[in-house]
Amino acid sequence: KNFIKPISKGFHLFLNTRMQKQMEAFRDGFNKVFPMEKLSSFSHEEVQMILCGNQSPSWAAEDIINYTEPKLGYTRDSPGFLRFVRVLCGMSSDERKAFLQFTTGCSTLPPGGLANLHPRLTVVRKVDATDASYPSVNTCVHYLKLPEYSSEEIMRERLLAATMEKGFHLN
Repeated sequence: KNFIKPISKGFHLFLNTRMQKQMEAFRDGFNKVFPMEKLSSFSHEEVQMILCGNQSPSWAAEDIINYTEPKLGYTRDSPGFLRFVRVLCGMSSDERKAFLQFTTGCSTLPPGGLANLHPRLTVVRKVDATDASYPSVNTCVHYLKLPEYSSEEIMRERLLAATMEKGFHLN
């Protein structure tokens, strides 16, 4: 019944006093959609995955090719898109989280990975861009404007630099 393990007494006090009404409202609302007693068949990790998605996103080249939409200057066979696939596959877990945060507004993938990301990640060629240009995004629709970089190294450097920026990425 208690799926939230208190980390400390202060955390427990915070949840049971200051947030008690909000926690009760969440529990009551969740219970209407999925009865709490049915959750006992799931482990804590499975409940976390259901509610929060995969905290360590992973993908293979086939996932990116099959579950992204290259458009407007990119195709699944274009050199720039294939460079993008290789760069994404070479990212560490933290870099993948930053990339997802940058492109989707969330650092995790839904259960099932890229196959269940909706809308799908769309990658388009950024017009009039050079190797000095940075990618930009529209996170609401998972739309990445990616310059046609001359190498994987430059693409990786520019993409990672862009993921570290905070603020609006719409242009």
